[in-house]
Formats: sequence, C-alpha cells, structure tokens
Amino acid sequence: MRSNVHHGPMTSAIEFPAYVIGLMSGTSADGVDAALIETDGRAIARPISHASIAYSDGLRQQILGAMRAEGDVEAIARALTEIHAQAVEAVIAGSGLARAQIALVGFHGQTIKHVPQEGYTVQIGHAQWLADTVGMPVVFDFRSNDMRHGGQGAPLVPLYHAALADALPKPLMVVNIGGVANITWIGADGSIEAMDCGPGNALIDDWVGQHTGARCDMNGQIAKRGITEEARVKQFLRDGFFVQNRARSLDRNQFSTQLVEDLSLEDGAATLTAMTAAAIAWSTRAVPEAPKQLLITGGGRHNPVLMRMIEARTHSDLNARGCEVLPVEAVGWNGDMLEAEAFAYLAARSVQGLPLSLPSTTGVTEPVSGGVLFEVSGE
Repeated sequence: MRSNVHHGPMTSAIEFPAYVIGLMSGTSADGVDAALIETDGRAIARPISHASIAYSDGLRQQILGAMRAEGDVEAIARALTEIHAQAVEAVIAGSGLARAQIALVGFHGQTIKHVPQEGYTVQIGHAQWLADTVGMPVVFDFRSNDMRHGGQGAPLVPLYHAALADALPKPLMVVNIGGVANITWIGADGSIEAMDCGPGNALIDDWVGQHTGARCDMNGQIAKRGITEEARVKQFLRDGFFVQNRARSLDRNQFSTQLVEDLSLEDGAATLTAMTAAAIAWSTRAVPEAPKQLLITGGGRHNPVLMRMIEARTHSDLNARGCEVLPVEAVGWNGDMLEAEAFAYLAARSVQGLPLSLPSTTGVTEPVSGGVLFEVSGE
C-alpha cells in the first residue's frame, strides 16, 4: 500500500471552517471517543455529533500491558485502530452528514509511553490504514514536533479550552481528570498556563482493579467507605514532581498504587482519591492568579466523592477559597467529549500550520505546530 504522508501544512484541499472528526483514547484505556465538530481551528468550534466505543476487557488489559512494555504492540495497534475506524463510522452515522462533507480526521492514537524528561513519547495506531479505511485524510502524531522543540508533548488541549472559554469570566481553570489530571489556566488577558498536575483516575482504577477486577470505583462507592490517610497525602505532595517547572507532563505510571499498598481496599481507595484531589487543589497555587471557577471535565467528574474532595481541598486553601468547582456541563460543554473535540480542532490547526502548543503550555521553546497528515492512498 502506498503511503501519502505530509509533515508540513497543507491547506489547498480544505476550506475552513470545515467538518472535522476528532478521536481520543486516553491513559485510562477504556475505549475510543469520537466527536464531529465544525471548526476553523481558531474561534469556531461547534459540536455536531459524538460516539463512544468501549474496549473489550481483553484489549484494555493488552493496552495496559503495552504501557509496561508487554505484549505484541503491532497487533494491539491494529486492533485499537480498527475500533477507531468503527468510531468514525458511528459518529458519521449520527451526524446527518454525508461522508464527503467531512474534511479531516484527528487521530491521537493510544499513548503507551511518555517520558518527557528524555524527550520520548509513543502513541500507537495505524494512521495510513485508518485514512484508507474511512476514506478521509488523517492527522496523527500530534506530540513529536513539540518534543523536538524542547516541549514535553503535553498537555495539548489548552488552546481548545481557551477557544471555548472566550466569553467566560476569568481567570478560570479547566481541569481534565482522565488517567492523568491536567489543568488549563486562562487569564483575564487571554494568557494561558497549562500542565499535568498529578494522577487522575489511573491509580484509583488500578487499585480497584487489583482488588476487585472492576474497571473503576463506580461513583466513588468504595472510597466513600474508607478513611483517608492524611499523612500519606502530605507525603505524596512532597514528591519532586510538584516542585518542577510549571510546564510539565506526567507519565501514567510515574506514581503507583504502592503509595497505599498496605491499606485496606476502602482506605486505599479513599487515600488515592484524596491524592488526586490534593494535586488538583495544589495546582490552584501554581498559576499566576487564583481562578474564579474550576471547571471539571473528563471521567473523574462522574465520581461524586472525588468532586467533593476537590471542592473541600480547594476551598480550604485561602488562595482559592472563593473558587466555584463545577462540571463543565454547567457552562454548556460536553465533558465526555472535550478531548475528542480538541483533537478535531488541533487537526484543523495542524493542516494550516497553526501552533498546537506554546511555551506556557508544554514548555516548548516557541509556539509550534505539529501532526503528520496521512492522505488517502487511493489503493
């Protein structure tokens, strides 16, 4: 099969605003989210339709194994790309649009390794196969160019958060709680600061999985029955990660459940949940000005115990005592699809050569674009 790959901006075939699909499988590795938006990659970002397809338990375990350098990565990449193709078909079917009306697909792939301090990141997936299968050009490999220019390759979603938040009161902070938690701070002057701020759901999921086989602590019911070991939370916040430079990113496995390994199921879940909340509260002190609102997106916002802990720990800090803590639905956003929408938006920026990251978001030396365009090969 002939590959048609472009590493630079290529705008001749696409007129913006355009319909673009974004695909995301995060560090929780629970499935694929697909979102179709109309966007110009600048100010316009109008959601049209969305779909999600869960990974089977078997594939999820294989992906988590690949993060530990186990298994047949090539076979795993092909299997998960096939599910991404199914997600594309599902989101088109729900949109009311013809395939020919959709200009582009943003395919993040599945991160299996992210070591920013060594300039190393790996997202697996078969972008050329996906382009040929769905019949649309695909932008892939969003992070590498950032790292080549001194950035940490993450987080990449902040520019999309800023576009959505244009009319909201500022300063505000968007907190995405996936496997890892990351924040976007947007100042009254439009300035942006972003960073991964600590573990999100990953440690809680791993702990519960090790003890019960379940994928997560549904609604925080296990943590709700436990007692938080505050001394361990304080020790956790002394980790070197929390005293590095602001622009930083975090590998899913930088922290582990060994933090609570000698605790009961319930106390371990409570303590890990408190660690996630404490890291988020800590981040309100790591930005230029305390936010007026904390807008929570990602799977973590569905955990009421975690949400209450975030609110309590944020409000206990004098710096952020007046800060509202709200799910992003309170401002009309879809917290289940925000990252998938973001990679549609970033794909539109990529093919126009617009920056995907800034020195204040990833630590890159200058604003840089990124992504590699895979056109349909025609074979």
